[in-house]
Formats: sequence, structure tokens, C-alpha cells
Amino acid sequence: MSIAGDTIQYLREHSLLLTTAESCTAGKIITLLSEVEGSGELIESGYVVYSPEAKQRLLRVNPYTIETYNLTSCEVAQEMAVGALHDSTANVAVATTGILGPEDVDGIPAGTICFAWAYQTESGVSVFSHEHRFTGSRCQVQLLAADHSLQLLPHFHQRALADDRK
Repeated sequence: MSIAGDTIQYLREHSLLLTTAESCTAGKIITLLSEVEGSGELIESGYVVYSPEAKQRLLRVNPYTIETYNLTSCEVAQEMAVGALHDSTANVAVATTGILGPEDVDGIPAGTICFAWAYQTESGVSVFSHEHRFTGSRCQVQLLAADHSLQLLPHFHQRALADDRK
């Protein structure tokens, strides 16, 4: 089975409804999931937000966060994920922001992607983030990042559940 197929199965088994907040992956996460039969009932929405203004307007990313940490940061990814959950019926959000390449931007190496996963639990929202650097062409980095975000969704969901039990 594919990573997207495994993710759809996981979402179904754990009664999770997904929304995404994608910058550098540009909808690739939703695209991969939508290729799996029956995925429509597990996807609530997907935001594609490239500009700082769109991140602020649609996902409530604080301008101070962008100014302080840069668009490519775990802090911005976290706010994107939480913002995607805000006006959604989804209980899990995945966010990506980064530099696909081929050039470095603002001293950040090409291929650097920041991820965040937010889960609505009984006690509130649990948010996790992670930065990873991929190598390859723009298209390769984009696909690797989308797959990476899906691969780690179950891991961080289990951590959110464990934190919720404490």
C-alpha cells in the first residue's frame, strides 16, 4: 500500500478528519490522499497559502511570528496547523512551509521544509513540529515533503493521545 493509502486507513481507524495548510507542498498532500479510493470522507479541507498575507488572513498566522522566525520556520508551521483547525470540523491538521529550491532563500538551504501536525483532543489542541532537509529537484522535494508529512501523522497522533491521557 502507498503512504497515502496507509494514512487514509489510519485516519479511518482513528475517526480522524483531516485539513491541511500547505505552502511549499502546494496541495500535494491533499492530491496524494485524494487519489486513494474512499478518501473523500476523511478530508475536510485543504488550504494552499504561499504569501505571508494569505497565511495571516486565512490561517491567522501572527505577523510577529513571520517577522521573528521567518516564513520557513516551525513556529509559522505550527500557527498554520492550528489556524487550519480553527474554522474547521477536522480534528487533525498538517502544515508545511519551506524552500523547494534550487536556490537558498534568506540563508535557508534549499530543501528545508518545516512541518507541523495539530490534533484536536479532549483536553485541547496538541501541536508538534519538525524540520527536515530533503535533496533533489523542486518536484522531488515537494513529493518527499508531502510523503514525510503523511508518514509522521500517526506517530504524532499517538503522542497527542499519550499526552492527553496524562
